[in-house]
Amino acid sequence: MAESSILIVDDEPGIAHLCERLLVRAGYHTQAVTNPHRALEMLSRQGADLLLVDIRMPGMDGFELMRAARQLHPDLAVVIMTGFGTIETAINALHLGAEGLILKPFANGRELVESVQYALDVHRRQRDAMRLRTLRPLFEVTRQLFSETNPTKLRTLLLDAVCTYLACDTVGLYGHGGQEPDLMLEDGRGQPPVAEKVAALFDDVTETVVWNGDKVPASLPYSAAVCVFTRGERHSRYLLATRADDGMPFSDADVEFLDILAHQGAVALENAHLYEELRTYVRRIEESQNLLVQAEKMATAGRLTASIAHEVNNPLQAMRNCLHLATRTELTPQERDEYLQLAQGELERLMTTVQRMLDFYRPDAVERKPADLHDLIDRVVMLLRSEMSHQNIELQLDLEDDLPRPWVVRDQLQQVLLNLALNAIEAMPDGGTLRIETRYNQDAIIIQIADSGPGIPPEMRSQIFEPFFSTKEQGSGLGLSVCDGIITAHGGRLEVVDRPNWGACFQITLPLRTQ
Repeated sequence: MAESSILIVDDEPGIAHLCERLLVRAGYHTQAVTNPHRALEMLSRQGADLLLVDIRMPGMDGFELMRAARQLHPDLAVVIMTGFGTIETAINALHLGAEGLILKPFANGRELVESVQYALDVHRRQRDAMRLRTLRPLFEVTRQLFSETNPTKLRTLLLDAVCTYLACDTVGLYGHGGQEPDLMLEDGRGQPPVAEKVAALFDDVTETVVWNGDKVPASLPYSAAVCVFTRGERHSRYLLATRADDGMPFSDADVEFLDILAHQGAVALENAHLYEELRTYVRRIEESQNLLVQAEKMATAGRLTASIAHEVNNPLQAMRNCLHLATRTELTPQERDEYLQLAQGELERLMTTVQRMLDFYRPDAVERKPADLHDLIDRVVMLLRSEMSHQNIELQLDLEDDLPRPWVVRDQLQQVLLNLALNAIEAMPDGGTLRIETRYNQDAIIIQIADSGPGIPPEMRSQIFEPFFSTKEQGSGLGLSVCDGIITAHGGRLEVVDRPNWGACFQITLPLRTQ
C-alpha cells in the first residue's frame, strides 16, 4: 500500500486535510489540493494511482475533473466523495467508471480507508485482466513477425496489428539510418503526418512518449498519440499511433502493448534486412560459381577438342603421307608394300585410340557379379610372366587370405589391373621389382600395385588421370583415364599413394558391395 499515491481534491480545506491524515496513517503517499485546476496540473506532471475527489466544487465539479483526469491517465482509479448521496449520483459515478463512492461526513476513518483500498484492488484486477487479454494477441503477432523474412510484408503485419488491437486512426512507421540519414515515412495506415512535420517533434524522443488530452503537441491534430522509439544497429525508427478527437486516450496497457510490439517489430525488421542481404550475397556467389563452372567447362572442352584433334590428326597425317608415297610409279613392289603396311599400322593405331575414347566416355551397363580378385591377379600375372622374365623383373605377391569378393565387372577390373601392371613394367626397362598387394580394411578392399622405378614427379600427379595426358612419347594418355573411370563407376577410388623405398604406387579402393 505504501507505494500507492493518492491525489485528494476537495474545495473544503478541512475535509481535504482530514482525508490526507487518515490515508497517510494507513500507509499511503498523499497530496491534498482544494483547486481542481491545480489538481490537473499536478496530474499532468507526475500522475497518481487514485483520485479521491468531491463532486460539488466551484469552477469544475468532480465528474468534470474525473473526465479530464482520465484524458491524462486512462488507468487512473477514482473514488467519488459527496455529501448529497442519491441514486442518480451513484449511477453517474458508475457510468463514468468510478471504482468507489463514499458519503460525507465519514462515520469513521476506517470507512474511507476501506473504500480507497477496495478501489485500488478493483483497479489492479481490471488492469491485470486487461494485460492477460492482450498477451495472447501479442504472442500471436510476435510469432508472425519473427516467421516473416520479407521487410515489406513485415511492415504490413506490424501496422495492421497496431490498427487492429489498439483501434488507432493513423499509424506511421518512420525511420532513418544507413544510406538515408533524413527521417522518412517507411509505411503507414490512415493518413499519418509526413516526415517533415514530425521530424522536429521526434528530435528529443529517445523512449516511449504518451500524449493524451491537452498534452498532445500542436503539430499533431489528434486527441491522443503515442510515439515509440527503437534503436537498431543500422536503423532507428519511430512508431507513431494516434486517435482522432473523439477517440479514447491511450491507457497504460495500450502503451505497454505498443511498446513491446514496436521493439519486437524493430528486431524482426533488422533480422529481415540481414536475411535479405544474406540471400543477395548467396545468390551472387551462386551466379559467380555458375560462371566459373561454365568457364571451366568451356576451357575443358577446348583442351579436350585440341587433344582429340592432336591424337587423331597424327596417324591420319602419317596415313596420308604413306598412301601418297605408295602411289609413286618409280617405287618397287617391295617399297610400295612397306608404305602400305605403315599406313595400315597407323590406321590400327587410330582405331585403338578411338576405341579407348569410346571406352572412356561410354556409360557402363554391364552386369556386375562377385569376383575372386586373387584369380584375376593370377590371370594378369600369367599374361605378363614372359615380359617380366624378359625384362628381368621380380614379382612380389602379398595377398590376404579369405579376401571378400566385391561386386565388379570382371573384364573391366582385369583391364585395370593389366594396365597398371604394364605401366609398372614399362617404368623399369632395366629391371626391378613389381609388387601386388591386397588387404581388407573395414568395408573396403584395397589393391596396391607398386614398382621400383623412378616414380611419378609430384607436379604431374594432379594430371595423370586427365584424358590424353601421358609421360610416354608414344602414349595415348587414355589408359589411366579409362582405369579411373572404371573404378569410379564401381563406387571406388584410384589414386597415387606414397610408399617408402618404392617408385610409383597405385592404390585401388573398392567397396565390398557395389551392386
